[in-house]
Amino acid sequence: MGLVAREIEKAGIPTMCLSSAWDITFAVRPPRAVFINFPLNHETGKADDAPLQRSILLDALRAFETLWSPGQILTLPYVWDPNDRTWEAKDFGPGFELYGVGTPMQSGFPERALGRAEPA
Repeated sequence: MGLVAREIEKAGIPTMCLSSAWDITFAVRPPRAVFINFPLNHETGKADDAPLQRSILLDALRAFETLWSPGQILTLPYVWDPNDRTWEAKDFGPGFELYGVGTPMQSGFPERALGRAEPA
């Protein structure tokens, strides 16, 4: 998203990336980013928790007022589960496999390891 955000910003439209992958966000350095230490794809909070989702979105939008330099990343203070941080080891931790690797989900459609694209 950071690369797309830069192009949108060139057109004069401010952007904000909401991320739960610090290392990727840090490497890409979008114009403005808000990091939340939640499981991947849960950047706006837990399902059916509208008050939490609203708080996260409002805090992310408030970051427009505080992030003044390109590439800055604001970390929001929310905690997924204060009594259980085991999800952190599961998200890209040891044994993590990307989709397309491992046991087939459907018979007759074997999966294969994903590799890098060959240069043209």
